[in-house]
Amino acid sequence: MSLVSTSASHLEVFRSSTTPSSLRVAAALEVPVVYAGILLYIWRWQFTHPRAWMPLLAVVLLSHLLHRDSLRSLGLGWAEFAKSARLILPLAAAILVPVTAYGILSGRLSAVAPQPNALRYFAGYAAWCCFQQYLAQSFFHTRLVEVVPNPHHRSLLVGVMFGAAHIPNPVLMVVTTLGGFVLAEVFARHRNIWPLALAQAVAGPLLAAMTPAAVIHNMRVGPGYFFYGTG
Repeated sequence: MSLVSTSASHLEVFRSSTTPSSLRVAAALEVPVVYAGILLYIWRWQFTHPRAWMPLLAVVLLSHLLHRDSLRSLGLGWAEFAKSARLILPLAAAILVPVTAYGILSGRLSAVAPQPNALRYFAGYAAWCCFQQYLAQSFFHTRLVEVVPNPHHRSLLVGVMFGAAHIPNPVLMVVTTLGGFVLAEVFARHRNIWPLALAQAVAGPLLAAMTPAAVIHNMRVGPGYFFYGTG
């Protein structure tokens, strides 16, 4: 199915047509409030109030209860897994394989013996990618379904929000905005975050390896981007 198709899933059509107006108003408030909280945490609260992520997560979880979300509607089950994988993984491979080949031929990438903690690092990063896709798709995208009628406008908004969370890192801002849009387009058609998180988990380390550390600053965002290499 084309990524520019205007069709929406039956679940999405049913949800948007039956959502009470009060819940639509709640969704319209929840999105900017939670997103503002995330930005505040990135830029300030992680230093002044490091546990502020707890009430933010509590608001997200309470939102799921308020809107009576299911695992399927949030993309957290196994429904649509295969369809999502068939759409996003070949697309990711079409981008990542040539990039990897270029990296090897140009000398930017080289084969090295696996480090003892390599698997643990990848597992931790993959879990972080799952959480990012949970917030981007399961929460923000799902709430935007209730207030933004056009599916492509929603995907664009999710992409912009995802990219803006990576300010001021110029490389990550570009990649996450474009990638966030594509992943949101896939989620709009097949509600499952796991293939999306896998694609991100593979792309992230490759991007870090291909980009000079002086440019990507070890993939730091927020104030940490400016402090790279100072201590």
